[in-house]
Amino acid sequence: MTAPILVTGGTGTLGSIAVPMLEGSGARVRVLSRTPRASAGGVDHVVGDLATGEGVDEAVRGVRTVLHLAGGPKGDEEATRNLVSAGARAGVEHLVHISVIGADRVPLAWFRSQAGAERAVTESGIPWTILRAAQFHDLTLSAVRAMAKLPVVPAPGGLRFQPVDPREVAERLVELAQGEPAGRVPDLAGPRVYAMDELIRGYLSARGGRRPLVRIRIPGKAGRAYRAGENLSVAGVRNAAVTTGGRSWEEFLAEAVR
Repeated sequence: MTAPILVTGGTGTLGSIAVPMLEGSGARVRVLSRTPRASAGGVDHVVGDLATGEGVDEAVRGVRTVLHLAGGPKGDEEATRNLVSAGARAGVEHLVHISVIGADRVPLAWFRSQAGAERAVTESGIPWTILRAAQFHDLTLSAVRAMAKLPVVPAPGGLRFQPVDPREVAERLVELAQGEPAGRVPDLAGPRVYAMDELIRGYLSARGGRRPLVRIRIPGKAGRAYRAGENLSVAGVRNAAVTTGGRSWEEFLAEAVR
């Protein structure tokens, strides 16, 4: 019988897309989550906690490939180290990990945690594949929507994003999980780079609303990193291998904002 693919974060933004894709391809899928869930079809749910390591050894038993999608605002490096330790003991043959563009270049705590998680993967002894992706459309929308509620909307100068569709990221990850270990693969970003004020104005226009915007300067090392485009991966910004998604921010807004 074919070994299952273990998916961490299988109920999150990416996982909720990737798991049905894997199941539809005929793969056996095992999803690790902190809370019990009913297994159905070709998807088996198991309980474990990456933060503590509890239940992780059992989750990786008999698994050849792990698709590591779990993540949060903090603790990703420790969680990933718990996962790869268990995976190494179990003889996992391929670990696919999602990270973020600029993980090793933007001097903010969350980016540093992503860089630490990457190191945990590359130092694990398990053959690996790492995909760095840009900000997802829906996460970008959440940030823009919150800012647009203010009477006067702050627009950080020099802050740019290239939002990407999470379905395109999930499709790429599923492809990678069903292939051979490939190391660091080309980044995946959206088709266009937007200044923050462009994203805000696009959202307001889609809603038929208006707000005054005031440009502000992001101070310190983080500000310099963003102004230098350290969170971007496009020709003309830095020399990096990049795959460009097809669905634009405008196309996403047309469906997401009614």
